[in-house]
Amino acid sequence: MPRHVAFLRGINVGGHRVKMARLREIFEEAGCRHVATFIASGNVVFEGGVEDHERLEAALEARLEAALGFEAATFLRPLDRLREITTTELPPASDDDAFNVHVFFLRTESDDDMKRRLKELESPEDVFHAVGREVFWHRRGRMTDSPISTADLTRALGGPDQTSRNMNTLRRMVARFGDE
Repeated sequence: MPRHVAFLRGINVGGHRVKMARLREIFEEAGCRHVATFIASGNVVFEGGVEDHERLEAALEARLEAALGFEAATFLRPLDRLREITTTELPPASDDDAFNVHVFFLRTESDDDMKRRLKELESPEDVFHAVGREVFWHRRGRMTDSPISTADLTRALGGPDQTSRNMNTLRRMVARFGDE
């Protein structure tokens, strides 16, 4: 049975506190099986015969909003795709390894306009690689220390319809759930 990961935006930030047990219940009520959460930031791993990711994303978002009382944008990826993301060979941001990598999950494929907007934000400390429905941000130091504002990044990505995770978190998820 295929495994999938749902990355939820806005869980346990900005006053939107959700217990992971409740999150699992909501997914189980939606017909997902073998539901597990990973750290308390809106990462849900589940089994299910998902054929239409867009339809399931919309159904889960509606169910989450009804159950929680706030919007939680949902971005689905097959666990196999997550494994690919964590092993993607990208051009190095520099010769040193002082860069942290953050992955932005998008609803749609990145296009040339998005890539151009991201390129305009780049500096020696901030390098972007858009690959399909993911954007990799190589950041020297902490994301919060970047001079790139949230508004500028949101505009470059084409709007607020995205969520991000640190590459280390994604690798830990693959290590934990990849062989089950």
